[in-house]
Amino acid sequence: MSKRLKITIQYIFFLALGVFFTWLSVKNLNQENRQQIQQALSSSRQWLIVPVFLMLVFSHYLRALRWRLLLQPLGHRPSIVNTFLTVLMGYLINLGVPRLGELAKCTLLARYEKIPAEQLVGTIITERLIDAVSLVLVFALTLGLQPSLYGQLLITFFPNSASTAGGSSSGTLFLVVVAVGSLFVAYWVGIKKRKLVELQQLISTLLRRVYAGVSSIAALQQRGSFILLSISIWALYLLAGYIGFFAFKETANFGLPAALTILSAGSIGMIASPGGIGAYAFLLEKSMQLYGLPYPIALAFGWLLWLAQTSVTILSGFVSFIVLPLYNKK
Repeated sequence: MSKRLKITIQYIFFLALGVFFTWLSVKNLNQENRQQIQQALSSSRQWLIVPVFLMLVFSHYLRALRWRLLLQPLGHRPSIVNTFLTVLMGYLINLGVPRLGELAKCTLLARYEKIPAEQLVGTIITERLIDAVSLVLVFALTLGLQPSLYGQLLITFFPNSASTAGGSSSGTLFLVVVAVGSLFVAYWVGIKKRKLVELQQLISTLLRRVYAGVSSIAALQQRGSFILLSISIWALYLLAGYIGFFAFKETANFGLPAALTILSAGSIGMIASPGGIGAYAFLLEKSMQLYGLPYPIALAFGWLLWLAQTSVTILSGFVSFIVLPLYNKK
């Protein structure tokens, strides 16, 4: 199978997954729910999309600054404008073809700043590893501040796990992890026809890369700035979700713990399907229902936040497509 065909199949699979999540999100929607959503939207503070929009754009700007810090040890100092615009274009391209945006922004910055593209690709891998570690920390903080959320998540996504026996939630989670792991091993050995030793080597390589990516921060000249920028990026994501609560009167009383929950769920949704279509709204809908929010309001809230984030990507990306070549006209 050619590499292009394999990428096409993967894209179709994840797009189909997004469509499936969209169906899950709206399949129980009836006429009464539609009326409730319409009433909630008509009375919502839709102007709050503006500060959310600005915060998300600013988070992309901070990402551009952080990327420049990774390039400094390599002897490159690209302009802030070019770095920022290529970051925005990368997010836009990722909406159409996941991960292609990362390659595109490396290619564009290499073209305009005369930097070897392979060096840029290396910094992108480091960035993704740092983001993965940051996401794990967000998950840990979310469950650490809300221990009861752990059992509720199991009951929501695995209804049969509900039990009054003490410690049953931990046992259920263990069984789920074992089942998923067993299915992956069966896929690796039975379908991909690979050896278990190769799987062990793959896991070992991934762990080494994560360690190398995190350790590379120590080699930075401004590692304090890098860590501060990383924290600020995720803080802006968190704050954008928190401000989104005030869009509906039904969600205005939710606090930062709930904002951490939707940040965790939304991050998974963005990974699960291209641009988070379907998956983002569905996971936010389920997460908000854990806090007692009615289904139609949770549905409207999830889709409104997804539309806000997608509009940021589309509008800022198209603007960067126009501005980048004009800025570098010389």
